[in-house]
Amino acid sequence: MDLYKQILNSIPTGAIVLGKNMRVKFCNRAFLAYFPKSRGKGTLKDVTGCSEPLCSNRGKCAFCPLRMLFAEAAENGGHAFRKLMLLSPEGENIPLQIKVSPLGKYLLGVVDGSYQSEIAREMHSAQDIQQRLLPPAKGPGNVSYSFMFIPCREIGGDLPDVYETGGETAALLADVSGKGISAGMLSAFVKAGWDRSEPSPAKALRGLNLKFQELNLDERSYVTAAAVKIEKNLSRIRYCMAGHNAPLLLKSENRIDEIVMSAPPVSNWMPDFGYEDRFLSYQKGDMLVMLTDGVTECRNEKGEQFSLERVETILQKSYSAEKFIGKLRQSLEEFCGKFDDDLTAIAFDL
Repeated sequence: MDLYKQILNSIPTGAIVLGKNMRVKFCNRAFLAYFPKSRGKGTLKDVTGCSEPLCSNRGKCAFCPLRMLFAEAAENGGHAFRKLMLLSPEGENIPLQIKVSPLGKYLLGVVDGSYQSEIAREMHSAQDIQQRLLPPAKGPGNVSYSFMFIPCREIGGDLPDVYETGGETAALLADVSGKGISAGMLSAFVKAGWDRSEPSPAKALRGLNLKFQELNLDERSYVTAAAVKIEKNLSRIRYCMAGHNAPLLLKSENRIDEIVMSAPPVSNWMPDFGYEDRFLSYQKGDMLVMLTDGVTECRNEKGEQFSLERVETILQKSYSAEKFIGKLRQSLEEFCGKFDDDLTAIAFDL
């Protein structure tokens, strides 16, 4: 058995060995990676730490799908295969595909595609973390808003954030280069590096730019961003942008102003660029919209872009931020169907 242990511990695939009475004799390192709180031997419940409520309080795992798989193998000459879903002590679903074969007087279970299963688990955790970074449905202060966040992959590179600073509502919309996991990691950096306590969007962007230099990334990595602070008492918007799509201001008379500002992205292209605040007055009943280029550049099967014009048409027909976001999402899904970039937008009722 010691030789078997050495061999099984040397392989990257999860393996578990059961003896008589369904007692676990051995689990290799790869298998235990799924269950860090495992005792390594004993009952299947001891090994997996499974929190399935149907399991016997005595630890016999009478209803455990893993036990049922090995019981099936014992009745079938030591052979069985099944896709399982176990429940971790933290309440997380763990997908496993296990093939059981005879190993002398023991039963050997080998996890099929264990690496892929582990990656899937990590991706699910990353998705959950990213969802927690999104702003709440109802924000702070007395400025109502609505937003949409549609990542084109499991993990997105857009970062919408709405918060309160100095008693005023502020927002950041960032779009990092790339897609997928690397983009998600960079967007998490932006979330951590953004100074919410800074009342000046420009100073917050300068601070983020300085922190970005410390990452020492190559020129292919960058972050575009639009930051605003809605100064309600002064009826004005303080804003600053870093290479980002121009926000839109829908006036109460149904005219749309584009808030244009020429400034480079947060990157190592111009590490000492001095971002500056600008101001724009608004009236009661206006609507402010921030969006990423994934919205305007989304293409349909004919290769046509959704375009800024379509966004503005939807905006002019919307009487609230919530209605605009709802119509925008529906129109994008009907126009594009499948998305090749992250799509994010925030709208504020001023």
